[in-house]
Amino acid sequence: MYSTAPPLPVGFTMGDAAGIGPEIIVKLFAAGLPEPALVYGDAGVLASTIQQLGLTASLTLEIVSEPRKASHHPGVISVLNRWQALPQDIKPGQPSPLAGRGAYEYLCHAIDDAMAGQLRAIVTAPLNKKTMQAGGVDFPGHTEILAERTHTEQYAMMLANHELRVILVTIHVPLSEVSRLVTPEAELNTIRLAWQACRLAGIDKPRVAVAGLNPHAGEEGRFGREDIDIIAPAIEKARAEGIDASGPWPGDTVFMRARQGEFDIVVAQYHDQGLIPVKYMGLDQGVNVTVGLPFVRTSVDHGTAFDIAGRGIADPASLRAAYDLALAMAHPG
Repeated sequence: MYSTAPPLPVGFTMGDAAGIGPEIIVKLFAAGLPEPALVYGDAGVLASTIQQLGLTASLTLEIVSEPRKASHHPGVISVLNRWQALPQDIKPGQPSPLAGRGAYEYLCHAIDDAMAGQLRAIVTAPLNKKTMQAGGVDFPGHTEILAERTHTEQYAMMLANHELRVILVTIHVPLSEVSRLVTPEAELNTIRLAWQACRLAGIDKPRVAVAGLNPHAGEEGRFGREDIDIIAPAIEKARAEGIDASGPWPGDTVFMRARQGEFDIVVAQYHDQGLIPVKYMGLDQGVNVTVGLPFVRTSVDHGTAFDIAGRGIADPASLRAAYDLALAMAHPG
C-alpha cells in the first residue's frame, strides 16, 4: 500500500532578524511554495515584516509546536520558535546581539528536527558573524555550526548556480593557513564529496575538476610543490575509486572550462579561489550547499545586507533557488 502521509516540510531558518532574512522569506511565501514548509524564527518580526511589505491581506502567521503541523495552505506562514521572543526595539538594519543569538538558536532547532527525521531539508537565510558572536556564539558561520551539531567530520561547502558548481577544500581560514590545511586526506575527502554532491543533483557520472593551489598549478614545481606532492596523488587515489577526477588544473582557467561544460564541478583549494567565480556571475541565483551532512542543507549566496534591510527592496531570488535545489536533492520523506 502507498503511504498517504504528506511529505515532510522544508524548514527555513530566519537568520538575523535585523537583516534581510525576514523580508526574503515573507516574499517567498507570498509567491507560493509547492510543498509544505515552516519558518524557524520570531513571529513578531515576521508579522512586522508582513505589515511593512503591505501583505497583511494575503499572508497570515500560524504558530506551530512541531514540524509536522506545518501548513500547506497558500497564504499561511507556519512559524516555530523554541527560543525567547525578540524585543520590539530590534529594527531592520540595526545590528543587535539578540538578533545574532536568535539566528543561532533557530538554526540549532532546525538541525535537531532534521536529525530527528522531521524535516525534508533545511534552507537558511543569512546570519551575521559579528552579531552572532556579540550574542555569545563564537562560530565563523553556518557551515561550522552545522558540522559540529551533527557531529559531521567530513563536510564541505559547495556554491552553485545554473552555470557552475564549486566545492571548497578549506573554508573560513586565513590565507596564510591554507597551504598547511591542504592535506592529502582533505583533498581526497573533498573530491569524494564533490562526486557525492553531483550524484545527489542527478548527475550519473560526475566529472570532477581539481584546481591547483599555486599559479599555473605550480608549473612543475617552480611555484610550489603542493600541486605535485599533495593534490595530484589525491586525484589518482580518487580515480582508483572510480571517480572521474582530473587535474590539478590552473585556477585561472578551470572555472571557465567548467562553465563551458567540460566539467560538472570544480574542487577549489580556498575560499576566494572558488567563491569569486561563482559570485561574479551574480548573487541572485547562487546557492550555498553544505555537503556531507546527514540531511540536505542549502542557503542563499549572500549576507544579511543591513544596508538595505527594512527598505522592501531585497531580492528573494537566491532563496528561491536554494529552496528549489533543496527539493531536488532531498527525498520527500
